[in-house]
Amino acid sequence: MIRTMKVCHFCGQELDHNLRVYRNTLCPGCSRELKICLNCRFYSPGAHWDCAESIREPVRDKERSNFCDFFQFRESEGPSVPDGGAGNDQQAFRKLFGDEG
Repeated sequence: MIRTMKVCHFCGQELDHNLRVYRNTLCPGCSRELKICLNCRFYSPGAHWDCAESIREPVRDKERSNFCDFFQFRESEGPSVPDGGAGNDQQAFRKLFGDEG
């Protein structure tokens, strides 16, 4: 099962999935602004003004907080989680090293 998560563009810090991101919200890992184009699901390099939404004017600095109303935090794929949960970790370890007993 693939898990999605919010991750800071700058430091890779995993953020609380329920975190509401406002213009002044900072990353707990690196203290950089989170409401930036580089963290947005609509950021699309090469698209008109690098955005998949129909924004009225360009955002010049993609690494700084802005007032865009379309902002939605981009979800990243985290590590796969086995369907059986944590109980399968020991079994997978034994299987990896040939000790299935």
